[in-house]
Amino acid sequence: MNKPLPTEAGKCLLVPQGEFELRRNPPDSSLQAWDAADEFLLNHIDEIQLVTRNSRILIVNDAFGALAVALAAYPVYSWNDSFMAQQALRDNLLLNGYDPEQVRINAAIEFPSVQVDCILLKVPKMLSLLEHQLYSLRPLMHRDSTLVAAGMARHIHKSTLELFETILGPTTSTRARKKSRLILVERDHSMNEGRNPYPDSYELMADREYRLVNHASLFSRDRLDHGSRLLIEQLPAGETGLRIVDLGCGNGVIGLVAAGLNPQAHLIFIDESYMAIASARQNFETAFGPAREAEYRVGDGLQDLAPETTDLVLINPPFHQQHSLGDEIAWRMFRQAQQVLVAGGEVYVVGNRHLAYHAKLKKLFGNCDTLNADSKFVVLKATKSSR
Repeated sequence: MNKPLPTEAGKCLLVPQGEFELRRNPPDSSLQAWDAADEFLLNHIDEIQLVTRNSRILIVNDAFGALAVALAAYPVYSWNDSFMAQQALRDNLLLNGYDPEQVRINAAIEFPSVQVDCILLKVPKMLSLLEHQLYSLRPLMHRDSTLVAAGMARHIHKSTLELFETILGPTTSTRARKKSRLILVERDHSMNEGRNPYPDSYELMADREYRLVNHASLFSRDRLDHGSRLLIEQLPAGETGLRIVDLGCGNGVIGLVAAGLNPQAHLIFIDESYMAIASARQNFETAFGPAREAEYRVGDGLQDLAPETTDLVLINPPFHQQHSLGDEIAWRMFRQAQQVLVAGGEVYVVGNRHLAYHAKLKKLFGNCDTLNADSKFVVLKATKSSR
């Protein structure tokens, strides 16, 4: 095992499997890198002796790697749509003395192709993602496979349990413990009806007609969200060869329209979601064909772009990470944009009025103009000075 990284006081998960130091990604000293549902799940599988030395375990939606690190001594696969969550897992494995490659982590949107003995699933924020995952897990479960899901009680609803029941089989939930619950599923192998409805799609009329494909984890899959529509109405158009980044691109709709308005521009689509980048790639290639190339990057924002190499950054920032709300992700995006823009380069941002992005942009860039607004959203532009 590699040498552990230095630890932080007060960031220790204590469960029957051991004591583990864990950190969030992005770092946030005010929040834990695990929740009560992680603790409940790890205690439960120890109490019922669910896993053995040779059990093949698949862990799904492990936000910062708490489950996979605690079970790293076993053969573990981890599936997550989030690059940031995957990086947190690798960092936390190293932090606790494991090789970062100890756990097998997906590098795209596909689940592993092997059958597994035990599936541990954290209930995701979006029901569509859960539905897609349950359909995808069916072929991975053999006759003796066990699936246990966990989440905070306030996030587990009747509709959540109905998905498990309809797709996999008889489902029960435990009583709440520290405001968390477990979902216990008995796989009924006679149930194979139904079909995974994802990805889905919708038509968009902008500067031209587009069909937008959306994988299950994407926000606003059946229509263009209102904030993005306001931003699209303000996109610049021209014939010059701009280098344009659609940051946090989702299905790529903003960059797609920008590409149509700027036929000589080079587009870069960046998101921390593998499903987002798969959607953006498919949508751009469908719209423009093989003759027009673009770049697609799954990663931590703009940190891999060289400074002062970009003319225009387009952002519709998320203001949550899993179930936690905040503006740290937007702050990181704005700081990164300021670094990669050339002198005179611009960043266009749309967000809810109450988030006060204009104050943040003005602090970073020294200027901020309002391009569009309604009662809920505002579209802002900041320009990097030549100083």
